[in-house]
Amino acid sequence: MDILVCISKAPDTTSKISFTDNNTAFSNDGVQFIVNPYDEWYSLVRALELKEAQGGKVTILSVGGADYEPIMRKALAIGADEAVRVDSETNDSSQVAGEIAHYITSNPFDLILCGKETIDYNGSNVGGIIAGILDIPFISNASKLDVSGSTISAQRDKQGGIEILEASCPSVVSCAKGMAEQRIPNMRGIMAARSKPLTVVAASGAGTLTEVASFDLPPAKGGVKLIDPENAGELINLLHTEAKVI
Repeated sequence: MDILVCISKAPDTTSKISFTDNNTAFSNDGVQFIVNPYDEWYSLVRALELKEAQGGKVTILSVGGADYEPIMRKALAIGADEAVRVDSETNDSSQVAGEIAHYITSNPFDLILCGKETIDYNGSNVGGIIAGILDIPFISNASKLDVSGSTISAQRDKQGGIEILEASCPSVVSCAKGMAEQRIPNMRGIMAARSKPLTVVAASGAGTLTEVASFDLPPAKGGVKLIDPENAGELINLLHTEAKVI
């Protein structure tokens, strides 16, 4: 089975976010980038588990500049067989999905996996747009995934229960918590990643559908009021008159 895993980079959650270009773009100054956790922990690891059980190959694909290559090397160290980078500066999810779909058109796969979302934009758009462009099935937010022959079976959590879905290959699946357990690259994997192929292909020119008007940081948190534990009445009054939660 040939599996494609879509890999994106995202700021480490400890990074301090700021903006540039009149608040229309993120500033990369001082930001540590990591593999988007939903792509790494769930999509990639489940793809590797399927390959280990059934044979095949796992390819990772990113859409971005050369600054993506360090995080792609980490994905190779975890166990992916080869990597492809579409050389394009990304502006929105439709452009990313368009470039991925264009690559798949000429390089078909049995299964395309992506994280349910990135932890920076939280858009949850790329998987569905890829499937729409290619006119193939799409299952979102899957927490379990199995493959038997050319049929995939996925489970996703619903309020009050679970939902079981089946689709035929090729399909696109976005992966959520529960799909797999995180893997840490070992020294052997890190050394092997240096010689694994990382192919750079030209962008197809997929267009964008959105533009950023401006970004704003959330308002700063206010100070904390400390109430003497013996003064429950004052606490109740503040919760009622100021916090308005009772």
